[in-house]
Amino acid sequence: MKESLIQIRNLNFRYPKSNFSLSVPELTINKESKVALIGKSGCGKTTLAHLIAGILNPTEGNILVSGKNLCSLTESERREHRAANVGFIFQEFELLNYLQVKDNLLLPFMINRKMEITNECKDRAHSLAESIGISDKLNQYPEQLSGGERQRLAIARALVTDPSIVIADEPTGNLDNETALTVMQEIIKQSTEKGATLIMITHDESLLNLFENTINVGDFSKTY
Repeated sequence: MKESLIQIRNLNFRYPKSNFSLSVPELTINKESKVALIGKSGCGKTTLAHLIAGILNPTEGNILVSGKNLCSLTESERREHRAANVGFIFQEFELLNYLQVKDNLLLPFMINRKMEITNECKDRAHSLAESIGISDKLNQYPEQLSGGERQRLAIARALVTDPSIVIADEPTGNLDNETALTVMQEIIKQSTEKGATLIMITHDESLLNLFENTINVGDFSKTY
């Protein structure tokens, strides 16, 4: 039986000046699980992912990751936790246009003073760029890349720190079906090799068979 990694209890979240709310009575996600978050637009999939990553803090409740309660951390502590433990593939890429591809890849190390950019880190970044098909773009800038190439750069950057949790928000949204499958298989391969838990938000039902479990946001009394 797998050990639990993420435990959410009695969580409630509301955005200020908004009618939106998210309630999660109970949710457990185990280590090394591959989980897809599905549901209608606006149901709270991205909000839940941001809460798990520590980007947002709940109005009520607790979020434990490896026994650490994110809700008890300061914003700075949550940021350090996220940089060290969470690889987040954002829907809008969140790339820095003034940095070359090779530097965007190493950005997680640059923003966390406790993480050193070693030769091993650089080698991993190059290996990821090669495996995901952008190794010939390392000296270019994001604005010189196609949408699909920017997406692949965002994916490689999320994996470069060997995070224990990989969260992907529609990671194949700008890719054709064949490339989407290839990239998704690469994310799963990298996550599996490093023993990471993968949580993916998707509307693409054709990818769901790649995952062990599916969470339809709104039904939160299960263990995945």
